Amino acid sequence: MGHASEVSIEKLAKEFQPILIDDERIERAYKLIRDMLVFTNKRLILVNKQGLTGSKIDYQSIPYGSIKMFSKESAGIADLDAELKIWLTGESEPTIKQDFRKGDNINEAYRVLSKYVL
Repeated sequence: MGHASEVSIEKLAKEFQPILIDDERIERAYKLIRDMLVFTNKRLILVNKQGLTGSKIDYQSIPYGSIKMFSKESAGIADLDAELKIWLTGESEPTIKQDFRKGDNINEAYRVLSKYVL
């Protein structure tokens, strides 16, 4: 999917306003070329923009209660990527694997998961 880089929450407000519930707010968001990982206070939203123009968009909601395990692997000296992995209930392999560039704050994504999953 590429490397994730953080996106301003203010830039996403209009796009996500129709799908967020009344007391839901975006905590962090990361762009992956055209796709996104959006962490709210209620769920993780995977955004998959499809087609040549990206006008067809699939929003997949994953309630935090469905996440059974998550991990982060920090970037090393030779390996410049950090990796976030998320396992969903009933899965033996991580359902979501996402690379972050060294220096991009994978720790913030990990903290949001820790806050709402634990």
